[in-house]
Amino acid sequence: MSTIDLETARRVAKLARIAVPEENLPALAGELSNIINFMEQLNEVNVDGVEPMTSVTPMRLKRRQDGVTDGNMQAKILSNAPDAREGFFAVPKVVE
Repeated sequence: MSTIDLETARRVAKLARIAVPEENLPALAGELSNIINFMEQLNEVNVDGVEPMTSVTPMRLKRRQDGVTDGNMQAKILSNAPDAREGFFAVPKVVE
């Protein structure tokens, strides 16, 4: 099984941009080693003939009709505008 040394733990912390005090590096190295060991255990599992899945429950996402609408909220949206004219946002002219 793999073991992570202190220098590797220090480098991982730097790459992850997390500040790890020197006295906490041995604990971090131990936890990283445990993660690597667990991943190696998972690689030993025989998964031949097992279909990949995205969820543990066989259910599909709820579907809705994909219809294009204008939202029917023009007045509500324009009520937030500091200046609205003829159904549009009015903005100051910026190009001459």
